[in-house]
Amino acid sequence: MRYAPPGLCVNDFALLRDDDGTYTVLHLQGPWTAEFDHLRMETSYGRATSADLVHWRPEGTAFGNGLPGRFDQQAVWTMHPFRHGTGMAMFYTGVSGLTPEGWPLQSVGLAYADRTDGTGWRRHGTGPVVEADARWYRTGERMGWRDPFVVPDDESDGWVMVICAADASLPVEVSGCVALATSPDLEHWTVHPPLISPGDVDELECPVLERLDDGTWLLLGSIGATRGFEAWTAPRLRGPWTRRGQLGPTGAYAPRVIPAPDGSRVVLHTTPRRVGLTDTGDRCRGMLAQPKSLVVPEDSAPHLAWWPGLEAWLGEETIAPTLHAVGDLEVPDHPVDITLRAAAPGSDRPALTVACDGKNLRVTGPAGTPLAETVLPESPTALRILTIGEYIEIYADGIFALTTLSYSGHPTPWTAVTEGHPRTVPVRPLRLPDPARDDASAIWPGPSPT
Repeated sequence: MRYAPPGLCVNDFALLRDDDGTYTVLHLQGPWTAEFDHLRMETSYGRATSADLVHWRPEGTAFGNGLPGRFDQQAVWTMHPFRHGTGMAMFYTGVSGLTPEGWPLQSVGLAYADRTDGTGWRRHGTGPVVEADARWYRTGERMGWRDPFVVPDDESDGWVMVICAADASLPVEVSGCVALATSPDLEHWTVHPPLISPGDVDELECPVLERLDDGTWLLLGSIGATRGFEAWTAPRLRGPWTRRGQLGPTGAYAPRVIPAPDGSRVVLHTTPRRVGLTDTGDRCRGMLAQPKSLVVPEDSAPHLAWWPGLEAWLGEETIAPTLHAVGDLEVPDHPVDITLRAAAPGSDRPALTVACDGKNLRVTGPAGTPLAETVLPESPTALRILTIGEYIEIYADGIFALTTLSYSGHPTPWTAVTEGHPRTVPVRPLRLPDPARDDASAIWPGPSPT
């Protein structure tokens, strides 16, 4: 459902699917803390496996820092492993140290494996294979050269790499771009000017390239300032690229695309948590969220939709108080408030509410504290709301629109109020893969009933 290894948080990740259908996730892992120490956090990759993209089993650590004096001696960040020959190749971010002002020095390295399960990696040489070119990209202070993603070139027999970088021609605060490099053999690379440089983005992280069924391309990029991700499309790898707007709302980050067990494309992403599992705790790196269906219409922007693979984890409808649940309701022409949790057992004072007023969708906590809000393109006719412990997701007319966290309140029957008229909203309870797991990857159980 959601996943993090025992005692740790998940950040950026990569997904693999073996020949027997087993999924593997490799992910950055770090402790529960709001303070990010570039040289002491995310120094290894965790690994977990799943048969269905829902129930993940931790498998330990699969990769770590390089030896002292090497380009990856201090940290290893976002990776991209993929099938190559009878084994795998993996490009990954290495951090060698910090600049005088404390900025991490980043470059891209290569490792190979004879296996296809995400284990058995051996480094290619002792240095990076791709570094930032100062003709087009910032180097040193405020540089970016991380999160590599590699695909076969659609114009040659070689390879194309995209990288999170900083455009040297732009002010730092809007220099986020996607760098481009090409190679005939995975080991020798030529760096080119940016593939995409929007001019209004601080950081464009975790770029992902996906070739669609019609031969066109989809690029996903995470936006540092909004903590969500956007989509671009193009007829060819080298463009022209068209910006399609937000795909994942604030709180959904670092997406990856992979075929689901039924062959359809799904997107998985990370979601944050809070230190101490309280509303007052600072946000920190979090967990892997459940999949969403990737929909790429011919005549409109891509979007994420509810993934039918979750239906197997839902029970029969009930109006009983349920902490982990999915509820559907039609939205009238008038404003509607839906209470999901109460301030105390049996109380009619709300502690978690979803409100929809035309195009305005928002979530509030105790005493109406704002938690999240968005303005939809159109007034929705229906909402689907998912709660898994502290995690809340909302779909408007089937499209993933809003997500947030709330550690307050007690389960109560869901109640929708329109123009002063309440009605009970039936929900389907959500079965958790590991309900008794007692570690940092367990689902927040909610407040005690007393």
